[in-house]
Amino acid sequence: MLQAAVVVPIKSFRLAKDRLAEVLTPAERADLARSCAGRVLDAARGFDTIVVCDDDEVAAWAEHRGARAVRPDAPGLNAAVRRGVDAARDAGHRVAMVVHADLPLARDLAAVLRGRAIADALASVTIVPDRHGDGTNVLVVPAAMEYDFHYGRGSAEAHASEARARGLAVHVVHDPELEVDLDVVDDLAEARRRTGARDAATRAE
Repeated sequence: MLQAAVVVPIKSFRLAKDRLAEVLTPAERADLARSCAGRVLDAARGFDTIVVCDDDEVAAWAEHRGARAVRPDAPGLNAAVRRGVDAARDAGHRVAMVVHADLPLARDLAAVLRGRAIADALASVTIVPDRHGDGTNVLVVPAAMEYDFHYGRGSAEAHASEARARGLAVHVVHDPELEVDLDVVDDLAEARRRTGARDAATRAE
């Protein structure tokens, strides 16, 4: 397996998922955020995992789970990702895999890099878009490369354009277990539907 650091930006569990407020209580949203983040850390087993957060509760939780917690230098997701990738580089990693913390179906992040040579990973960016093809749920970048992050609406295409502008190849990976994130109520319904289908398939085996 190609070695990389996994970078997971996590905001306060208590403040997470406010767009689900119409169907979940604050306590339920916090529990959901913590559960999803835990699933992502489980999916990162075997990797050096760096959690970027500015919340003491999240930092303590991450370290208890065996991850290293670092604090961002500035507010915002792009700054948090930059801090995490820099921490990965400073720890000696040549490749960083940035993963959102709200992927309820994540099971195996190693699948994103399976079969890839280090030379290819250092000359390319890998994007796992969300199920709409708009957001960037997983992004693999050379840790030492100058690269501007563009999280937000249309980030998948923005990250691809950034890579091409810097002379990097672009790999797009469509992964049904990594393409579902939890931004809005419809995402929650889709996650529940896929979880039910996966559980039914497992029972039928």
